[in-house]
Amino acid sequence: MSISIAIVEDEKNYNNALKKIIDYQSDMKVVAQFFDGNEALKNLSDISPDVVMMDIQLQDMLGIEIIEKLKKEMPKTQFIMCTSFEDDEKIFNSLKAGATGYLIKGESMDKILSSIRDVYNGGAPMSFSIARKVLGHFERKLPETNGLDELTDREKEVLNLLSEGLLYKEIGDKIFISIDTVKKHVGNIYRKLQVNNKVEAINKLNHFKN
Repeated sequence: MSISIAIVEDEKNYNNALKKIIDYQSDMKVVAQFFDGNEALKNLSDISPDVVMMDIQLQDMLGIEIIEKLKKEMPKTQFIMCTSFEDDEKIFNSLKAGATGYLIKGESMDKILSSIRDVYNGGAPMSFSIARKVLGHFERKLPETNGLDELTDREKEVLNLLSEGLLYKEIGDKIFISIDTVKKHVGNIYRKLQVNNKVEAINKLNHFKN
């Protein structure tokens, strides 16, 4: 059974080039072509293709809007953004809207064809430059979600004293709290920083300081 594909692309030459190369494959077929967003919005849900190749910046609307409006009606359809835009906002808005792939128009036809097969089989194909941006985004988010800003002032104080090599009793004596209270603070620090021991906690502290 062949993979059914719809193309939403207002650049006619590119739209027709995609159709020609896709239809040449034995395992896939273009079932619809749209050259503007409104036509796609009106007709896509009736067709419900397996895969939609979606341009982001259509002349009459953003491809992202089409996905947001149709995704619930077309839960089995996979959307691949195929675009010349690489800015972070468009990438993440597309993925949040429900796109499962993101390709740059300069990709080879072989890459586009393999991405259609990949997304049909449950994958999430992306151009290399896009994948790097996605990974970079989550790396930047990590300190925000597991950072020192989660800790209270007292917990930060205890962690700094731990990093200086002080024992629990010494920390308690220095800041006038009991050993049990020190232990309680340390437990909270481990939980909030998502670490399992003192070494990991100190490493994380040093990472955020640098």
